[in-house]
Amino acid sequence: MNTLTPRPVDAVIAAARGFLGERLSTNATVREQHSRGEDSSTPTLPDAVAFVETTEEVSRLVELCHRHEVPVVPFGAGTSLEGHVNPVRRGISLDLSRMTAILEVNAEDMDCVVEPGVTRQQLNDHLRDQGMFFPVDPGSHCTLGGMVATRASGTNAVRYGTIRENVLGLEVVLADGRVIETGGRTRKAANGYDLTRLFIGSEGTLGVVTRVRLRLHGIPEAMSSAVVQFPTLQGAVESVIEVMQMGIPVARIELLDDDMMAAAIAYSKLEGYAAATTLFLEFHGSEAGVREQAEAVEAITSGHGGSGFKWATDPAERAKLWKARHDSYWAGVASKPGWKALTTDVCVPISRLVEALVGAKQEAQALGHPTCIVGHVGDGNFHQMVLYDPNDPQGLERAWDMDRRIVERGLALGGTCSGEHGIGLGKREFLEREHGAEALAVMRSLKAALDPKGIMNPGKMFRN
Repeated sequence: MNTLTPRPVDAVIAAARGFLGERLSTNATVREQHSRGEDSSTPTLPDAVAFVETTEEVSRLVELCHRHEVPVVPFGAGTSLEGHVNPVRRGISLDLSRMTAILEVNAEDMDCVVEPGVTRQQLNDHLRDQGMFFPVDPGSHCTLGGMVATRASGTNAVRYGTIRENVLGLEVVLADGRVIETGGRTRKAANGYDLTRLFIGSEGTLGVVTRVRLRLHGIPEAMSSAVVQFPTLQGAVESVIEVMQMGIPVARIELLDDDMMAAAIAYSKLEGYAAATTLFLEFHGSEAGVREQAEAVEAITSGHGGSGFKWATDPAERAKLWKARHDSYWAGVASKPGWKALTTDVCVPISRLVEALVGAKQEAQALGHPTCIVGHVGDGNFHQMVLYDPNDPQGLERAWDMDRRIVERGLALGGTCSGEHGIGLGKREFLEREHGAEALAVMRSLKAALDPKGIMNPGKMFRN
């Protein structure tokens, strides 16, 4: 008689069903939905998906996984681009998307506490009538927990900073199920290790974020968007460098190259614009301040060949422009029907942005790769979509080769392999090259100390 040896994950599934019930799913379709994000890595089915709703449930489930040495992979909205949520060693996909409570809003101190499944859009809808907003805007419908995990940035970072500068504290479930709180409500502190910053950007490899305390900002008195187009990519980038060096406090300054602008015009129905390299800008402040900022930027851009400088103070027109910017990924994919996209990002010192961005575009053209570029260029960060034919047996590998070339160029110019996508699976090979073997050893020791059994999102960040 053949006897099947029970797997450790089966014990976890059986025990978890006792407190999660039908929210612990082994359905094939549900598992498929949690097998990857928006990246090009090979999908891996988790053994089960747990839809948790409280910190207590997260703690109980993680403790079970720790006891049985079963992998746990936190999952938010599944919008990551470097394979962060791919359960490469199977185990449990821990879906936090139902933890959507906004627990506190402290208008006097301008902070709030949210659960990890809340999105930036949901939070700002809640805050609007109170005259506040949360500015970190990666441009996708990601969750705030996912933004913390990947140290997200976005279109407003040039003025308001990244998620790192806007998180005051966290509640985290550790790998053995213990729950800790980091940080607090004060704007500064000098007491012990900065555990909050340790978990920001840890990509679910050290623990599971279950609450986030965020810094809020007042809605500006006036906002104005502007669009200016250029005959060359270099002229647009040089304009950005001068704007930043002049200290003009723009809130957003985004670049779309000619290929991305053509895609955006077709996908978002933008009328009155040419398929040329374009800057989208936004100014925040008083009525007079916004006017002065816009006039100063118009003068700078015209000196670099920019033309057709258009203002948009109407909220509906501003919303249309920024929706087109936020939909640029889907516009790029739609520009080549039937093709797919591999998206990478690098960030360089702003003085090297022309070499990084223009060089990457020229190299892609020389190698015959259709690409689209969009960039948070005010802080030296850009994203390059490499489009490839999935029916070409060498298509994906050629796209990965182009990805490596883009990142290697950025590193050679003193930049980082990722300004905001993170490491995940896609950029593990660059982590040691950027930081060195000794720094990587320190990172590994932190991982071993907090997750000695290696169950938290295994296979990410480090190659083994």
